[in-house]
Amino acid sequence: MIGMSEEQVPTSVETLESAGAGIKISEEVVKIIAGIAASEVDGVAGMSGGLVGGITEILGRKNLSRGVKVQVGEKEAALDIFVIVQYGRSIPTVAQEIQEKVRQAVESMTGLRVVEVNVHVQGVSFGHAHSEEVES
Repeated sequence: MIGMSEEQVPTSVETLESAGAGIKISEEVVKIIAGIAASEVDGVAGMSGGLVGGITEILGRKNLSRGVKVQVGEKEAALDIFVIVQYGRSIPTVAQEIQEKVRQAVESMTGLRVVEVNVHVQGVSFGHAHSEEVES
């Protein structure tokens, strides 16, 4: 930071705040982090973004925050994740893994404390099971 000696340079969000630097993390940033973390969970076929998300994907722009709603306070965040699960996967197991991965990603990257991650299963994808039937 300009005007600070090496010993004065803050090393974390809390230290930056105590040094007088205000930090505001955008809801969009938290949405993107959560969306990427959730979509990487094995068993998640996709994120459910509704009509607007579908139009965005048709136009060729991938919306990384699709299927995520957040409420961000000064030090805490609450998230709702809307997913489509692959057929044959245990929904409770996939949902629990989404909760863990999203909480870990958001907390480690933003410094916010995640107070809740609500997983909403919007559908089941039969894509992989159907393609296996066709090949047989």
